Amino acid sequence: MHTSVTHRTPKIATLTRPAPAGRKAPMTLPELMEQAQRLQATGQAEAAEKLYADWIEHDATLLRCPALFNRGSLLGQLGRAAEAADCYIQALKIKPDFAPAWLNLGHHREREGRNDDALICWKEVYDGIASGPATALEHRLHGMNQAARLLEQLKRLAEAEALMRRSLELQPEQLDVIQHYVSVRQKQCQWPAQRPPGQVTPNLMLLGTSAMSTMGLHDDPALQLLAALRFVHARVPKAAAVPMHTLTPPRSGRIRIGYLSGDLHHHAVGLLTAELFELHDRSRFEIHGFCWTPDSASPQRQRILKALDQHTRLAGVDDHTAARLIAQAGIDVLVDLQGLTSGARPAILGHRAAPVQVAWLGLPGTSAVPGVDWMLADRYVMPPELLPYCTEQPVYLPHCYQISDRQREVGATPDRQACGLPEDAFVYCSFNNNHKFTPDVFDAWMRVLAQVPRSVLWLLADNATARENMLGRADAHGVARERLVFASRVSAADYLARFRLADLVLDTFPYNAGTTANDVLWVGTPILTLSGRTYISRMAGSLLTSVGLPDLITHSLAEYEQRAVDLGRQPLRIASYKRYLAEHGRQSPLFDIPQRVRDIEEAFERLALAHRTPAGAARKRDDGQA
Repeated sequence: MHTSVTHRTPKIATLTRPAPAGRKAPMTLPELMEQAQRLQATGQAEAAEKLYADWIEHDATLLRCPALFNRGSLLGQLGRAAEAADCYIQALKIKPDFAPAWLNLGHHREREGRNDDALICWKEVYDGIASGPATALEHRLHGMNQAARLLEQLKRLAEAEALMRRSLELQPEQLDVIQHYVSVRQKQCQWPAQRPPGQVTPNLMLLGTSAMSTMGLHDDPALQLLAALRFVHARVPKAAAVPMHTLTPPRSGRIRIGYLSGDLHHHAVGLLTAELFELHDRSRFEIHGFCWTPDSASPQRQRILKALDQHTRLAGVDDHTAARLIAQAGIDVLVDLQGLTSGARPAILGHRAAPVQVAWLGLPGTSAVPGVDWMLADRYVMPPELLPYCTEQPVYLPHCYQISDRQREVGATPDRQACGLPEDAFVYCSFNNNHKFTPDVFDAWMRVLAQVPRSVLWLLADNATARENMLGRADAHGVARERLVFASRVSAADYLARFRLADLVLDTFPYNAGTTANDVLWVGTPILTLSGRTYISRMAGSLLTSVGLPDLITHSLAEYEQRAVDLGRQPLRIASYKRYLAEHGRQSPLFDIPQRVRDIEEAFERLALAHRTPAGAARKRDDGQA
């Protein structure tokens, strides 16, 4: 759904005009198109464009319409956007219901930043001329899907969802549209997120749901593996027959670690890893960053760049070339920090540019990406019963899978009144993104509020629809709307400071808090979690185990709900947790970042040296684990 469709030139009947006696007959439109295509095939796009321009200048019939469209397409390829748009406008003056011209004009308007004009162009196709016999179904679907894509980017989620629903009612078997349909419903708390529209079957809904969305909907490792495998099968090329790293000189000297990501900035991954990059032992390791992160002068971005020994920009570089750059750098261990998340480039890993390729942080679960053999984990997030559902083997760290940053700034603690919180209320809190919310857990939260007098739930609302759906759920449970307090977005430092006002943070399930749970414990507020069967549903449990508060881990929704009620009725117990975190939390293994870095380095060193030594490269580990 997110890729533009290249429109085929409409089939035109061979039409000729009689030539005056003694004059050569002018080129027919089919002859023109055939000659232009021959020029394009030999790389002569400019000559093809001029051929169309000359023909159009001497033709005054309706046949100018497809010729103008084809010329516009060539001008667009040549980067002459204004001229291309003018060709489409001229074509539409001749034939106002010419759908391909409206579609391409919409793409040009979007590239110009004229989003409203782009939406109008696509609407002309799916609404304005939809009933016309000349409008093909693929044109209507293309207009709807492109408009929905742009509306989603503009965070006009309700409008995007409505268009996707219409598109799926016309053509159910559109897995890309289903993927985004489920995602925007999750973001709006439109439950159930996988409710099928039209003739979409439950099976199609399951197959179309992305790996990330599946992780937030189903605590089932088999379904999560299925979602990853389906994406990889459809979108990721097979691994190279000859690993690229074998075509480069043998590696020697300091071990070279490469981090691969498009999120090395003010993003969860960039926020967690900055101190890791800084603390790597430069006497033993050389640290490279390979990223397509947008350039910026933000402090977090600049801090990360400063912490890297080498930085290679991969923005605008194709996957094969990117892999070649990694191989030429002599990387021993390539760490994929993105998995299958938005903006990921898994095809790079299929070339096997490094002898050791490890997944970590970006995707909290299996990615099934060819070429990725290992995943950093701990024995809590990746227990033995999960291993059959992971294509990667675990690299077990002694304490916790997650790294973090001890230099994060925490702002001044605000007062409750300024945040709209009652002074004497027990404050439950969940600042997780709304797409992590599920109806079962939200209903449990409402039942908790009903059982704990003078309690409130402090939330973020990512959009108006999500807010209203949450309030509607409160109504259904007889919980007064004012007991749901919605916070606005604030700076990172103030966001951290607000957690001090909460009594108990309630985790989401099956998509646990990751970076958020780390933030909560760093500030000194307890978090109650529910651990399930999957990596992603055990993240917060791993952090609580490492910080020394395993009694805040539950293993069923009923237990989770009852524990939340009990703690809401026992403020002294909450005070005890806060006192423990204030006195011991930052000295716990969870926040011993220098030791975590050493643990990671030791694991990477073992893997790298095994491949540098021929005997080590050939040796098979009996347990399949590092």
